[in-house]
Amino acid sequence: MYNEVLWLVFMLFNLSVVLLAFRRWGKTGLYVVIACSSIICNIQVVVFVDLFTRVATLGNIVYASIFLATDILSEHYGAKEARKGVWIGFFFLAWATIAMQFAVNFIPADVEGNRFEHLVPVFKFMPRVVVASLIAYLVSQHHDIWAFALWKQKTSGKYLWLRNNASTWVSQFADTIIFTLIAFYGEVETGVLVEIVLTTYILKLIVAVIDTPFLYISRIVVRDKLL
Repeated sequence: MYNEVLWLVFMLFNLSVVLLAFRRWGKTGLYVVIACSSIICNIQVVVFVDLFTRVATLGNIVYASIFLATDILSEHYGAKEARKGVWIGFFFLAWATIAMQFAVNFIPADVEGNRFEHLVPVFKFMPRVVVASLIAYLVSQHHDIWAFALWKQKTSGKYLWLRNNASTWVSQFADTIIFTLIAFYGEVETGVLVEIVLTTYILKLIVAVIDTPFLYISRIVVRDKLL
């Protein structure tokens, strides 16, 4: 149960960071969270871990924080600001990927303690992961923003829990299918690929449910800022 407990603690920590950034720096803090999370999750996602007796990718929690950040932006500042956050994340992820491709092609110094060989396997594989991530990211995030606004309009601004989960569940399903097939098809066995899709999506659903109270807390943050 070590991985499961660590996963839960990591999730609560990460969602709390989103709120702390929002509390301290407002929407600018959320833009920074989106940019950083888009880079971090694409490094972590190349690592597979055992969770609840199934194989899952490690980047799910950090990636889920992007959905919380864009939902907060959508709720308090509108779809335009949420889309701005999405494109900020896209820009910095693309920049980080290109920068690391330069880095891993340098000839390393022959000195003791050099960890260059440990970076190469992670970042050499990163372009395929990033292509998959960018496509899945743009599709799922734009759908999430559109669906969030649609549900907000249909419910006349009521039922925050409904628009948060209804928009995120569908968006996360699209994201999981697109990303997993592009990133890992041909790299892992079919059975493992299916297991990754199912486990990843279920974990994302859990995070979406748990992040709902954090979205409600963001209302308190906004109210305190206006007082």
